[in-house]
Amino acid sequence: MSDKASPRGHSAIILVVERDPHVRALESYFLNEAGYGVEFAADGVAALELARKMKPDIIITEVLVPKLDGLALCRAVRKEPELKNTVVLIFSILAAQSRAREAGADAFLMKPLAEERLVQTVRDLLAKRASSPAVTDRA
Repeated sequence: MSDKASPRGHSAIILVVERDPHVRALESYFLNEAGYGVEFAADGVAALELARKMKPDIIITEVLVPKLDGLALCRAVRKEPELKNTVVLIFSILAAQSRAREAGADAFLMKPLAEERLVQTVRDLLAKRASSPAVTDRA
């Protein structure tokens, strides 16, 4: 289980922001099976509030979520001093890879949901985060 450990020394905590209950159920199942803790938010505003409290290892967000879309959520996370180094994965039905990159996302996955691709992307992002020193913002 050591390949599933986060830099904090426990299973990574993932905040998923998804409006579709069927996709939420699948993401929960796939990520829990892979050994990760999962919390959910149905909209971007709730996700930002929850992220401030729980400081997740990764935020996975759809672009099309209510109140604060996934791209705006990503930008807001990057502006928060305590969250700016949180890994953000945009997972969407929209072909929005370049917009996700511009918003500061670490990665982008196109739906439909594929278990192996989702779990491997999460593993890769956590491994990259664990192997790179903390980024300091001097701009």
